[in-house]
Amino acid sequence: MHESIADDLRKYREEADRYRLLAEQSTDMISRHSATSEWVYIDVNPAVERVLGYTVNEIIGMNGYDLFHPDDADNLLKRAKTVHYRRGMYTNTYRYRHKDGHYIWLETTSRTIRDDEGVPVEIICVSRDVTEREMAQKAIRRLARVVEASSDLIMFCNHESMQLTYLNESAYRTLGSEKENLVVFYLDQLFDNNIFKTLVQDALNHAAQHGTWYGSVPIKMPENHNRIAEIREVIAHRNHTENMQVEYYSIIGRDITLKHRAEENAKRQQLEMAHMSRLLSVGEMATGLAHEINQPLAAILNYCRGSLRRLEEGSPESNLPQISHSMQLITKQAKRAAEIVKRMRSFVKRTDFQRVEFFINDSCVDVIGFLNQEATDHNITFNFELDPCDPQLLADKIQIEQVLLNLVRNAIEAYSECEKTYRPVIITTRLASGYICISVQDEGNGISAEGLDTLFEPFITSKSTGLGMGLAISQTIIETHGGQLWAESDGKNGTQFHFKVPVRTS
Repeated sequence: MHESIADDLRKYREEADRYRLLAEQSTDMISRHSATSEWVYIDVNPAVERVLGYTVNEIIGMNGYDLFHPDDADNLLKRAKTVHYRRGMYTNTYRYRHKDGHYIWLETTSRTIRDDEGVPVEIICVSRDVTEREMAQKAIRRLARVVEASSDLIMFCNHESMQLTYLNESAYRTLGSEKENLVVFYLDQLFDNNIFKTLVQDALNHAAQHGTWYGSVPIKMPENHNRIAEIREVIAHRNHTENMQVEYYSIIGRDITLKHRAEENAKRQQLEMAHMSRLLSVGEMATGLAHEINQPLAAILNYCRGSLRRLEEGSPESNLPQISHSMQLITKQAKRAAEIVKRMRSFVKRTDFQRVEFFINDSCVDVIGFLNQEATDHNITFNFELDPCDPQLLADKIQIEQVLLNLVRNAIEAYSECEKTYRPVIITTRLASGYICISVQDEGNGISAEGLDTLFEPFITSKSTGLGMGLAISQTIIETHGGQLWAESDGKNGTQFHFKVPVRTS
């Protein structure tokens, strides 16, 4: 009987020693506390030094409640969100003061030990330092708030199913949806079918291979939803713990409605400025244009007077051939006058930006037709060096001719303070490297280096009656077409204006 009891006691001691060994070797802090509000340390394993900085002897007898962060001390009493209860054990996540004075985050699972009458005797706790985890979660929560508050559209998309697993508030609002009533579930619903199969798939593939993709792909908006948006960036997220395969994509888009409206307003203003510039140009050329029209009108008047005299002098039958010939000449001159008026009306007409195909050589010749009288008044000779392949340009014809007119008139005016008797203006066209290049050259006194620096700035002009907007508007027009306009001069032997516009087929 006594031997059996002794064996049992030995087994209990051996088992207790094993549990103590396990407790001493554990990386978690295992502690016993008084079942009082002071939560006094009764016993603790050596892990306390790694976790809290105290030695075992230092912390035993210490009031554990005093080490709680003031905001977390009553978590258990308040049943805070950080407290969870399961099968008689509480798990609490809280801030606790380290020996050095700073706070760390502990996650503690505790159980209250009671006597036979149910009175609490002590509390056993297993605690671990979860500071890194809490900091990471805090950073994630901050990031989540930033993502939710972002004006950009942010969406998460499953790599395989293309299902949208998350949309931020901006994405819901821009797409005309609500979190409670989501109308977009899959990525392909955001795009036209051909765009999804080409541009979007290419973007996803590029992100999968290189990590990120940057670009611009238009999003299909719901009907009657007056918004414009596009995706700008795709980020591929891989599973770094397993097979490094893409798990999901972050898709970042932007509502560009305001930007689009601003661009439309700027375009309208540019068109209006270009129109005003054309009106000013026609006003400046009014004398020459009047002379252009007066010539055919004077010829018509002379032919009419001659025909009337013949009718008065003799029988109509004898004069019929001469009168018929006069009518033909009158018709020709009337057509000439009508063509001048038509060309002028077309030039000053207010129009929207519209690309059409036209022959640039023909436009060069037509523009010179406006300036024949002005050229005659200034003793100007026009020389053409036009590309023999007669290239076609896809652009706004009226605006390109407006640029040509401005440059040719500048070339004519370059001779106003020049004593040279031979005054050529050379117009050149050529097709090279995907661009149609046009040059207008004069042999006047040239432009100084300082003048070249400010040549295209608005409201700067050497003319007494000019506004200084012609070259600035011309540069804007060419840049709108994706081209360049520039000038070259040595300040002595004339000036060459060049502009080039890319050739497009559609």
